[in-house]
Amino acid sequence: MQQIFNFIFKNSILLLFLLLLGISLSLVFQSHYYHRSRAVTSANAISGYTYEKINDVEQYFGLKEQNDKLATENATLKQLLYNSQDTINIPAVQKPQGLDNFTVIQSKVISNSYNNQENYLTINSGTNDGVKPDMGVVSSLGVVGIIENTSKNYATVISILNLKFKLDAKIKGSNHFGTLKWDAKNAGYALLTEVPRLASVKKGDTIVTGGRSVIFPENIPIGKIENIFRDTKTNYYTLNVRLFNDMTNLDHVYIIENKDLQEIRDLEARTGDE
Repeated sequence: MQQIFNFIFKNSILLLFLLLLGISLSLVFQSHYYHRSRAVTSANAISGYTYEKINDVEQYFGLKEQNDKLATENATLKQLLYNSQDTINIPAVQKPQGLDNFTVIQSKVISNSYNNQENYLTINSGTNDGVKPDMGVVSSLGVVGIIENTSKNYATVISILNLKFKLDAKIKGSNHFGTLKWDAKNAGYALLTEVPRLASVKKGDTIVTGGRSVIFPENIPIGKIENIFRDTKTNYYTLNVRLFNDMTNLDHVYIIENKDLQEIRDLEARTGDE
């Protein structure tokens, strides 16, 4: 207590000045509208700036939740898209009942390899989410891979950057098909092989999934033609395709289930045995 008295005694002049200054400013603000309004405006500006920064921080920490919500909404939209008719190649007729064969599950990549000859991804969805082997995996830009193995909460995906990956694909707007595969040379490109020489192809044409695939819906984007190679000994083109996906930078993905897949494969197996 004695130290407090000593401090007040030593600084009595300064403290008296500050007290009188405070009283003077209070009287000025109360008696003059301009000064009072300026003080209120300054206080509002400071509090507004503070609230804005607090809101920015809250929004930043809420980005993950918002991203997850958007990914879920995208999964719903993709399911509607994959079950719609192809308006490019099919005449506009009423869609028959029973063709709603595709469901979409939203997931997230937690591990991704792209420097090996056989690359895989791991996603955080498994059998508990309805994921099974041989389901297609896509991103918002196009094809990513195919489910290989599953556990209760996770699954591994054969990447499009895998020498074992093969997919029926076609030139968008035509019915000329080829086999899409990777040559292990560049993570940004794949090859479309066995394209007939009768096909009209040019640099910049879009490559999409074909209608003969039982894993992916038709017309899912894959990439654009970068280079065209013609084999003089055969009647086929080999197309160098620049992938739409940056396979080294994947986050949210979508798993596609063809609900008729097993029925189709059982039928094909019986047909082959006859």
